[in-house]
Amino acid sequence: MPLALAFYDVVQAVHVMGVIAAFGVWFAWPLLPGGSAPDHHGLQRILRVVVTPAATVALLAGIYMATDRELWSEIWVTIPFLILVVLLGLTGAYLTPRQGELAALADAGDTGAYQALHAQVAKVALAGAGLVLVATFLMVTKVGG
Repeated sequence: MPLALAFYDVVQAVHVMGVIAAFGVWFAWPLLPGGSAPDHHGLQRILRVVVTPAATVALLAGIYMATDRELWSEIWVTIPFLILVVLLGLTGAYLTPRQGELAALADAGDTGAYQALHAQVAKVALAGAGLVLVATFLMVTKVGG
């Protein structure tokens, strides 16, 4: 039996893979190493090399799917789209530079400032993981659709 795949289905699979690759790390955030400059430079690299490109792939695939099926008016599409844009912004404008700051604080031995920023970053990552769950719920249940 020949395998028949529609292009849309392939794009949908790529979209899901992009989301998993991009945002799986947000759920593991509390378990990731921290405390030293090399740890934070490593996390910064993950954000730049894995999270941002994978989220961009997920975004582009999502845009294709929503446009192809004319779904932009659906709440279960527009809210997750906005969440993905917010998460990309958080990654590039907040999480990635904060890893550099945490590395510098760790090197300087500024324990108080390090702990405060580390706690703040952890809260942002947890909030981001929560947004991923909201987007996933909306898309799977097609709320409002």
